[in-house]
Amino acid sequence: MSLQLRKNTQTYHVRHETRFHYSVPATSSIHLLKLKPQTLPSQECMDFEMVVLPKGGSVREYRDYFGNHCHFLELGEIHSEFSVRSHSAVSVRLPYCPDLSETPAWNMVRRQILCGAVTGDGRPEEFVVPSSMVKVAPAIKEFSLNFFRPGRGILDAAMALNSYIYEHFEFDPTATELSTPVEEVLRIKRGVCQDFAHLAIACFRSLDLPARYISGYIETEAPPGHRKLMGVDASHAWFAFFCPGIGWIELDPTNGCIPSMRHIKIGYGRDYADVSPVSGILIGGGARTMEVLVDVEAVA
Repeated sequence: MSLQLRKNTQTYHVRHETRFHYSVPATSSIHLLKLKPQTLPSQECMDFEMVVLPKGGSVREYRDYFGNHCHFLELGEIHSEFSVRSHSAVSVRLPYCPDLSETPAWNMVRRQILCGAVTGDGRPEEFVVPSSMVKVAPAIKEFSLNFFRPGRGILDAAMALNSYIYEHFEFDPTATELSTPVEEVLRIKRGVCQDFAHLAIACFRSLDLPARYISGYIETEAPPGHRKLMGVDASHAWFAFFCPGIGWIELDPTNGCIPSMRHIKIGYGRDYADVSPVSGILIGGGARTMEVLVDVEAVA
């Protein structure tokens, strides 16, 4: 296989390893893995390999409701550790970004959504209602109206919201947990990429506008004068909103930007619960510890 850098295209090797250690052996476990990047107009998954330890389990591959790649794994033997390593080769293209003048006023989009006049790729009408991890509270709607003023273009409003989260919220891995409500994230103005994506999605849905969660990776850079260390990257999350006539437009509130060739998509859903990279159930195991190592390497 030849991996090449083409005009307006960047190829990456992505290595992702998740390890679980159990204080007492588990007698069996079931895992759902969503690690294979999608092939979309904006990217191509050129190669994918996955190694699971311990070996010997049964694996079934399928697509979920949203079209995401899934591997359903069953381990029937006693084990004290579980690990999954994946390697992907992905070619990412420079995405299209509309001009602000190309997008209609957000309240016009809302009217079309409520009238059932909007259809498009990915069933946008299904991403308006609250989901298990994105609840809409009055405080969320009140916050949203600071950016979504009547007559303002939907992209202009979305970018203002995106920039505000980036500028006024602090990235803090210790501030939240997986179950932290979106309203609490808004109150403390701290969290991680998952929290910021959920907050932006909640803002859109509070106004009856479709928004969805995107799971993937982002290429990072080492500080000036330092070499990038292997495994220091991480899974990433951002969001997309639907604009009639254009489709889904992506924004990254953690980095205050429009996703570019550095963003690699694995899948999308209503929230994190739909695209969790590694989830599952085990019998036994006692206390668990988890390690995650991710490396995103550009091919030059």
